[in-house]
Amino acid sequence: MESQDIKQHTRDDDPNKASPATTTDNNNRDKRKAKAKRGLKSLTVMVTAPVLFTLTSLYLFGSGQSYSKLAKPYRLPPLWALHLTSFASALLMGLSAWLFWADGGFHRKPRAFHLYVAWLVLHMAWEPIVLEKGASRAGLAVCVAMIGALVGCSRNFREVNQIAGDLGKPCLALAGFLGFVNLKLACL
Repeated sequence: MESQDIKQHTRDDDPNKASPATTTDNNNRDKRKAKAKRGLKSLTVMVTAPVLFTLTSLYLFGSGQSYSKLAKPYRLPPLWALHLTSFASALLMGLSAWLFWADGGFHRKPRAFHLYVAWLVLHMAWEPIVLEKGASRAGLAVCVAMIGALVGCSRNFREVNQIAGDLGKPCLALAGFLGFVNLKLACL
């Protein structure tokens, strides 16, 4: 009976050698680290791109010469508040698009990509049109189209990732604020 409990030490039982389970755990850990690094890089690109485009637009056309020269009523916000609104909207939509993309949303719903690009182009065009050139009626049309693109993005994003869809709501509020300012400018 006792001979059945005796264990023979072989080279496989070497305590310095890693067991197959430990090797598998290390491989899984390495794969997770590599995936996390790729995710961080893609997050950086997806958030930085719209923010960088917005900052470039603000730098090139952000002086708001037409907006500054207007005899505005006190209820219109200062120029820096409009710039901050554009920056916040770009940051939130970049994060929302990344969450959508990370779940494979742009492959499952290619229409969302077109809506996102349309929003980005309209978002970048609004400030030069309204604040630099003073074309508030054309800016109002751009703002309405931007809100439409945001609604489409939010709906498509929500079908794939609930959080990505919910991040579109503050962007809609910010675009509504820009639309309100634009409407006030058109009525002046």
